[in-house]
Amino acid sequence: MKKLIYLLCIGLTFNVALSQEIPDAIRYAQDNLNGTARFRAMGGAFGALGGDLSSLNVNPAGSAIFSNNQLAITLSNFGTKNNSDYFGTKTEASNNSFDLNQAGAVFVFKNQNQSSDWKKFSLSINYENANNFDNSVFSAGKNSKSVAGYFLSYAQGVQLNVLENSNYGELDNGGQQAFLGYQGYVINPRNPDNANNTLYDSNVTPGGNYFQENSVYSNGYNGKLSFNAATSYKDKIFIGINLNSHFADFVKSSSFYEYNNNALTTNYTVNSLRFDNNLYTYGTGFSFQIGTIAKVTKEIRLGLAYESPTWYTLNDELSQKLVAVSQNNVDQLSPDVIDPNLINYYAPYELNTPSKFTGSFAYIFGKTGLISIDYSVKDYSSTKFQPQNDPYFRNLNTEMNNILASSGEFRIGAEYKIKALSLRGGYRFEQSPYKNKTTIGDLTSFSGGFGYNFGSFKLDLAYSNTQRDSKEGFFTQGFTDGAQINTINNNVSMTLLFEL
Repeated sequence: MKKLIYLLCIGLTFNVALSQEIPDAIRYAQDNLNGTARFRAMGGAFGALGGDLSSLNVNPAGSAIFSNNQLAITLSNFGTKNNSDYFGTKTEASNNSFDLNQAGAVFVFKNQNQSSDWKKFSLSINYENANNFDNSVFSAGKNSKSVAGYFLSYAQGVQLNVLENSNYGELDNGGQQAFLGYQGYVINPRNPDNANNTLYDSNVTPGGNYFQENSVYSNGYNGKLSFNAATSYKDKIFIGINLNSHFADFVKSSSFYEYNNNALTTNYTVNSLRFDNNLYTYGTGFSFQIGTIAKVTKEIRLGLAYESPTWYTLNDELSQKLVAVSQNNVDQLSPDVIDPNLINYYAPYELNTPSKFTGSFAYIFGKTGLISIDYSVKDYSSTKFQPQNDPYFRNLNTEMNNILASSGEFRIGAEYKIKALSLRGGYRFEQSPYKNKTTIGDLTSFSGGFGYNFGSFKLDLAYSNTQRDSKEGFFTQGFTDGAQINTINNNVSMTLLFEL
């Protein structure tokens, strides 16, 4: 039964074939609520307030609200817990990390011409982690279907002589998946004596009782560096613009394990396997924002802001390994280890994330407190991979347009001052980017915190709790079963703020 062909490809290959999927696009289209401790404590509802460096990510006009030059630095602890339910078996995994997730400064230039209606001009620079990708998910349970369906979905239609006479690095992404399944005996040709055979069957021991584990570990960040300019007209109308540079760095290692003790026969069939995938994505992007804030009365402020799509240029690197064990009712064979020792370097591609509109309202209670409300709209169905004339990207964009939706986000925050002490609270609700609201569910978040003005500097602390359910398949085709995941994020942030 053992094939004589053994893969020995060591090194790397440049692969023009594509492997991007919808979850890859959503990863960079969604923003987490990071920033200064004050911003986090108040749920990010700063579109009509300004006066905080992280508020510039909502409405760039906010820097013209500052009265003095300021410098802010924020340290955060990101704690993530994932509760998994896979066909009734419950597991959990957690991750904890620290990060310098915000640093920035604003410089205010007051107009010395007292008769001018343009009272001041501000410049600022601010860096934030738009997303922290550090995460750990573990799922386990019994399924009636085998992961062999994944390899079969890629193999059907591929000629047998291609899988027998090619090296892993010579094939496109789909061919590589079929190659791994064939070389590991997870799938067998229906007509093994016909070199032109294009039909395949599972070679996993049948019986419909498969114990499966899926472990996913990721780390990285999605950083955003903003260059801001804003001005004030009669101290009633504030106008601003951001030019944003984005940095993406994401590493994901996944390992899928399957075992069965179904009844054996005289034929060798696969009764256990492990399939490892390691993905590294990196790149840069650009976006811009424009916004305005109006002081309608002494107490009421209104804000309106637009954020352009982010135009990313990304690169993917992927490595894979499959280990399968075959057995019959007499003995067990040595593991078939299909390890190309090869990294696929895919051609750079472009991703355009959706734009966003934000409308804001704030009411200021003199010097004692305030309440602020933001509502944002983002149409995820407009997410696009480029170039669109590529058949793979064209089909993927059509699929995203069909299954993704327009999402609304509601944020509300409040602050109450007692002399040098400020007490804060916030709430955030974000709708799912998917029409089915199941693949990724709605998000809810509660936050609170306080700040103290020491005179020479200010210290702010914040805590936020965010929860979201999701159910994404372990694989995108052929075997699309996945666990129900409840993700709980607990974040603690501390900001030091200095007046310059």
